[in-house]
Amino acid sequence: MVDPTPEISPLLPKAGPVSTWLRDNGFDHEFLGRDHLGVEILKVSGEFLIPVMTALAAYGFNYLQCQGAYDLGAGQELVSFYHLVCLQETAERPQEVRVKVFLPRENPRIPSVYWLWKGADWQERESYDMFGIIYEGHPHLKRLLMPEDWVGWPLRKDYISPDFYELQDAH
Repeated sequence: MVDPTPEISPLLPKAGPVSTWLRDNGFDHEFLGRDHLGVEILKVSGEFLIPVMTALAAYGFNYLQCQGAYDLGAGQELVSFYHLVCLQETAERPQEVRVKVFLPRENPRIPSVYWLWKGADWQERESYDMFGIIYEGHPHLKRLLMPEDWVGWPLRKDYISPDFYELQDAH
């Protein structure tokens, strides 16, 4: 008799409890593995970010520890990531998960998670300011670190720094 369950390759990472819970509840994502501390890393499509993040909040992830972004390289995708923590009084070590959304360089748009975690406010603004990722629905998306009239996104790997920047009305 043939076993109907497919054999899982030892090279593929085994999904963790958060990824399994999301899959069992019909939330589309990809399990990318674990980091060096064992934190699950999930890849989510931008169009499913809000439903997945809402589900994770319902699961118990009540703290957005960090939101940030990075550039995979000139001509490649930009990544917006979210590190969530489930804070409970009884937990010896809080449960953590990292969600990544890979965005096209030409028009990087993604929904804001500000309405789920207010702590995303300045973090999303910084990612916008440095990488040009548009967080749709953010209540006050504007430059945070660079002057309002700055041209370009300084932390993109294909960014060319201007020869100078003239400060006006700097008294």
